[in-house]
Amino acid sequence: MISAILYQLTKGLSIEEIKASGFDTYFVDHTTGIYPVAASGAPFTAAYFQSKGDIITDLHENMAAEQKARTTYDNILRLADDPDVRDPIRFLRQREIVHFQRFGEALRLTQDNLDAKNFYACNPAFDKNCGKGDKINN
Repeated sequence: MISAILYQLTKGLSIEEIKASGFDTYFVDHTTGIYPVAASGAPFTAAYFQSKGDIITDLHENMAAEQKARTTYDNILRLADDPDVRDPIRFLRQREIVHFQRFGEALRLTQDNLDAKNFYACNPAFDKNCGKGDKINN
């Protein structure tokens, strides 16, 4: 969705508009093609996706990712005044809030169904002696 917004904003730009907006360095490398990159210039990478295989860890990571995305959308809304940009960004921001809430519910349900004394000690799916001492045994 963000890429579609960027496409709409850059479609048909003149060279003068590209230079005046500071878009020229991006244009040199990508013309007006969509190339996922952070505002800092760091290109998107699959390294952004984090998974440890531990449900508690992964749900916390998912919740953090939703909050970081929400903050990014908040910052875009602080800068953008075009309603055609703001409206979809508001929608995406609200979606991040709902995802955060759902991941939080999943975390609560997970914790309710695990040994409450073992939230951070070990992964019972892999550690055979989980909760039976300090050692993690595979």
